[in-house]
Amino acid sequence: MADPALIEQDIARTYALLGGRATMTRPVRNSLEAHDLLLNGLPSPALLHLTKEVGMLSRGSLLDKAIGISLRTLQRRKKDAEPALLSVDQSNRAWKFAEILGRASDIFGSRAEAEAWLERPAIGLDQRRPVDLLATSVGVEAVEHYLTRIEYGVHT
Repeated sequence: MADPALIEQDIARTYALLGGRATMTRPVRNSLEAHDLLLNGLPSPALLHLTKEVGMLSRGSLLDKAIGISLRTLQRRKKDAEPALLSVDQSNRAWKFAEILGRASDIFGSRAEAEAWLERPAIGLDQRRPVDLLATSVGVEAVEHYLTRIEYGVHT
């Protein structure tokens, strides 16, 4: 069973990557609060914050692959008077991307290393780039499993 303190730490890290209180109207301190937030839809400023913080998301079609929204659509939403909410699917994918990036940053020692890892073909993923697998829940599980193997020193 997962350590509740580690789960809260992961949630806090993910919430911060998405802009925290600066982009969201309420705090997220535990899994149930995260669930409620995602079910209602992340506010688009949270994803805008993430794309500003994570340079790789503004290159090519990576944002669309990883989150399911084009950079152009997201930029249009930036101009809206009232911040739009992402769909439940886009919200889940944005949260999961931030969660994986945060975990990879811890494992590799920096966000820059984590971003580089996400974009490199990985032996343990049949030479696929981890970022390309984030479009499906099965792909996400494969990336998370591979990260766990790296964390414990099992690379292949």
